[in-house]
Amino acid sequence: MLSFAKPARRQNVDAVAEPQSPKKLPWGEGERLQKVLAKAGVASRRAAEELIDAGRVEVDGIIVREQGLRVDPETAVVRVDGVRVVVREEQVYLALNKPKGWQSTMSDELNRPCVGDLVAERVMAGQRLFHVGRLDADTEGLLLLTNDGDLAHRLMHPSFQVSKTYLATVQGEVKRETGKQLHHGVELEDGPAKVDRFQVLELGEGRSLVKVVLHEGRKHIVRRLLDAVGHPVIGLVRTHIGPVALGDQRPGTLRVLGRDEIGKLYEAVSL
Repeated sequence: MLSFAKPARRQNVDAVAEPQSPKKLPWGEGERLQKVLAKAGVASRRAAEELIDAGRVEVDGIIVREQGLRVDPETAVVRVDGVRVVVREEQVYLALNKPKGWQSTMSDELNRPCVGDLVAERVMAGQRLFHVGRLDADTEGLLLLTNDGDLAHRLMHPSFQVSKTYLATVQGEVKRETGKQLHHGVELEDGPAKVDRFQVLELGEGRSLVKVVLHEGRKHIVRRLLDAVGHPVIGLVRTHIGPVALGDQRPGTLRVLGRDEIGKLYEAVSL
């Protein structure tokens, strides 16, 4: 249900110095803002008009209260309650549960199964998709696929510190001291590394199930960290990338990210 409890997050006293409305497009160019919001799945056109009246919609950093403003979906940055809304129709945002044994590539010269096989129909239809980061062949779980180059670049860049969450089954029963060691840092062959969070979920029969959260992107980083503290990985699944969760998605399946998920990804990388 639509709530009208709060104004746009960026509304503040500093906005007084800014123009009162974005640059207006000539009649016939662009699309009416209400229509853009409705097509993006934010709300019906009528509800979008109410959002605009309530001061909850921004275009290019400026709060809009004018009904019928025409914007260019290709260039306009539109936010509702401070969260960016995807308004470009051709943008694609997908979550894939990569199966174990599949390569994190769009094609494979050895004809091994790869991510490209799972999106072949979309690629043949003209979508230029690429994956955000990689998972090694023996690791399953969440991969993001998109044609939004700016978002993908920032999600992979270490300066934005987007967290990734993994569930690992490891050899041996992990002790509390191991978690402290991983928090403080472990020296690897390519430099020190550490986790952001670490939790032991299950113990028994000479194995442990642990949760690892980190923002490192180095190759095999989770496996190498756990091996360095004496607990080689038996099985590894990535369950989250930032705010996006794998949930109960089956291996080998794709799903389109929801508007809220995309908005939170934008927020995580300051777009």
